[in-house]
Amino acid sequence: MEFNTTTDVRRLLAEENRVVAETKGSRRDFLGKIGLAAGSALITAAHPKTLSATSEDLQIACNQYTWQEYYRREGRDFMSNLSHGFREVAKAGIKGFEPNADSPEQISRVGKALQDQGLAMRSLYVNSWLHEEEKVDSSIQQILAIAKEAQGLGTGIIVTNPSPIRWGGPENKNDGQLETQARALNRLGGSLAELGIKLAYHNHDIELREAAREFHHMMVGTNPEFVHFCLDTHWVYRGSGNSQVALFDVIKLYGSRVIELHFRQSRDGIWTEAFGEGDIDYRRVASQLKEIGVRPHLVLEQAVEKGTPKTINPLEAHRQSIAYAREVFAGLLS
Repeated sequence: MEFNTTTDVRRLLAEENRVVAETKGSRRDFLGKIGLAAGSALITAAHPKTLSATSEDLQIACNQYTWQEYYRREGRDFMSNLSHGFREVAKAGIKGFEPNADSPEQISRVGKALQDQGLAMRSLYVNSWLHEEEKVDSSIQQILAIAKEAQGLGTGIIVTNPSPIRWGGPENKNDGQLETQARALNRLGGSLAELGIKLAYHNHDIELREAAREFHHMMVGTNPEFVHFCLDTHWVYRGSGNSQVALFDVIKLYGSRVIELHFRQSRDGIWTEAFGEGDIDYRRVASQLKEIGVRPHLVLEQAVEKGTPKTINPLEAHRQSIAYAREVFAGLLS
């Protein structure tokens, strides 16, 4: 409410005369009310009231991998019963889910099950084969078919980690393959942009071998307009020999391209059962992203491996993880 000295005082005085005439009340009392009203109006104009954002407003999602791993260690298959699985996702306080997409039909099925539980699918993860010219076309066409299906389900980001020569193998791509892959990412990103969807490049630890030449070329050899960055903090940390120095250097180098953040925690190099305090300073991660002016889509990717404690069930692990994440990343709202 704005208080205009001339207009509003005339209006209030007219109101005063009406009320005094009708109630025979005290002129002094009514003028006191005028003063309070005017003062309130001036304070409101100087300090407009806004709704303050809280950590509950953070739209934190999780991805399929994390639930699959927790279920697997209990001898269960998360994706075999989507209704039950997604109910647990919602109970954990998670707002969205990032599935691994294999086909348009799968995304249609998963998307409907998510909507039934009030969960968003703002992003999805796809595998791609982009370092061999003869496979690029089919890989891109498959991703675009998935994208067109996901487009109607509210998906705005597609994350891809171009496949290595052999999963778990020691082989590294040569320079020609890296150049082919970068061109393919540009092409894919441009095609997705026409659908209103952003492409986010993702890496694991293998891309950080040999002076991180694959990782760096996918960043400097692509167009930032079409190829954004999904920062997976722990894979950068682990792939650099458990180095926070390397992680924060990556944020300095490429932080402006980050549109999605995958976050996981470890302690003494071993993934923790729930996201919390540990090897990576996530408060510093949040602070640096905020300083750059980046507000990424937040996706929990906590998982288990050999050595991870087993003390709680999947639901409780995710509930604890989300509670801590809301605390750590709350500053991104301001």
